[in-house]
Amino acid sequence: MLNSPAIAPGFDEPIALLTACHDKVRRFASLSLKLDEHLSRRGQDEEAAQAAANILRYFDMAAPLHHADEEDDLFPALRELDDPALNADLARIEAEHASLDVLWQAVRPWLQAIADHGVPLRPAELAAFARDYPAHAAREEALLYPAARQLSPTTLARIGQNMRARRGATA
Repeated sequence: MLNSPAIAPGFDEPIALLTACHDKVRRFASLSLKLDEHLSRRGQDEEAAQAAANILRYFDMAAPLHHADEEDDLFPALRELDDPALNADLARIEAEHASLDVLWQAVRPWLQAIADHGVPLRPAELAAFARDYPAHAAREEALLYPAARQLSPTTLARIGQNMRARRGATA
């Protein structure tokens, strides 16, 4: 029997779309460790270069859009709920975004060198990168995304429209 491909959520489901993005974060963070193992076992090859290019593409293009979706649209909407505990969680999560960017900037040159068929030294931050990005996504899903159920349909629609516009997607 043929399996139909999973259909990704659309901009009309912004929280589901953000969660789907987290699935990619987990996949590509894990791939960075697999890439390191691959290089240790098999050395530099086209498979390694392609894996590095895929990780670069995701974290250079999609991840910044994802963070903008949250910081520019979702988080301000959640702050409007005026929940002190939620606001404290939002502050911690936003600070994590900055820390994650520092990790990305440390890992990125390694990936770029691999994508360019080089054999660079593994950055000391690789394990933290592969651990912290998925852990951050899990915290957002546990602490913030459930609160989005309290947002009005109009607010969620606006968030989705802004996400669409940020990507230059048409209706």
